[in-house]
Amino acid sequence: MIIAIDGTSASGKGTLARRLAAHFDYAYLETGMLYRAIAFLMLEETEGEMDLSVALELAKTFAPEDLKVLEHNKLRLPRVSTAASEISTSPEIREYLKKFQQKFATRPPEKKAGAILDGRDIGTVICPNAPFKFFLIADLDVRAQRRTQELEEMGDLVKYGDVHDRLKSRDQLDSSRTESPLLKAEGAIEIDTTHLTADQVFEKALQHIEKK
Repeated sequence: MIIAIDGTSASGKGTLARRLAAHFDYAYLETGMLYRAIAFLMLEETEGEMDLSVALELAKTFAPEDLKVLEHNKLRLPRVSTAASEISTSPEIREYLKKFQQKFATRPPEKKAGAILDGRDIGTVICPNAPFKFFLIADLDVRAQRRTQELEEMGDLVKYGDVHDRLKSRDQLDSSRTESPLLKAEGAIEIDTTHLTADQVFEKALQHIEKK
């Protein structure tokens, strides 16, 4: 079983995916974090410099045992986010990470019965045949508030206006890029989380899954 969850940044994709993964005891992968992981490892290796050739080599050799880097608390820092956005525009890097994601989905770790992946192109590119697809959206202002609070809780001193501008730029980049742009997959269930709690979003998605 594969559940694909796509949507804009800070719309609640990760929260929903984790809740569903815990409920069904499925493997979970926040695919956007793969690009952040490559960005973080690259910046560590290059001492803060942007180098796509280094990022490409890291993507080539990325293996399941490397997933532990996703737990690093620095992956959501602005400098890593900026580098990840640039890395995600590379067709070669995307192809290597696409293969990694597809293998995760079809052969979940720990012999789990299913996998849940969230990102921006899961239902359109990575797992177009997933039996369940969701597309989450929310107003930009609300998403900026959520991300600001998230970063502050991580100890990062940020300004709401800066976070708002970064999310707006990320939306434009995700929607306009040539490779795997952010699109609602055919047959995906759209959920606007602007005025919904995490519990309400979870219940909506769960009801749809249980119906089928």
